[in-house]
Amino acid sequence: MKIWKMRRNCALTPGQLLKFYIALICLSLTVATGFLLAGVKMILIFTAIELTAVTIGFLIYCRHALDFEEIEISGTRLLVRKFIAYKETVIEFNTRWAKVSQPEEYEKVFFIEQGGQRVALGQFLGREKFKSLIAELRSYLD
Repeated sequence: MKIWKMRRNCALTPGQLLKFYIALICLSLTVATGFLLAGVKMILIFTAIELTAVTIGFLIYCRHALDFEEIEISGTRLLVRKFIAYKETVIEFNTRWAKVSQPEEYEKVFFIEQGGQRVALGQFLGREKFKSLIAELRSYLD
């Protein structure tokens, strides 16, 4: 059995992001409270706008932080598992009939095809690993 797992390159895990987000909220509310006590009531509007924008950005980041693509070959079974934005897709191919397309120089993905099924892979790989994965994958296909 051979497994290739490709993940998004994220700087923070969702747990680390939550801790950072809580610290950011505390800091922002502390500064806003200081200005509010000094008589600047407009700070509440700007603090609300700031925290709303940061929250939306962090939610978008978290939605894709756990994305991955996985290729598993076991005997004649080739299993492709994609987890993108909390949606999992699993496609099964037969290694005897599956084909790996050779991407053009400008393309950022390659395709595994069999019959009417086609799945795009490699969006999380750098260019140097991209070509070596295709070559290694082809060696497992009959």
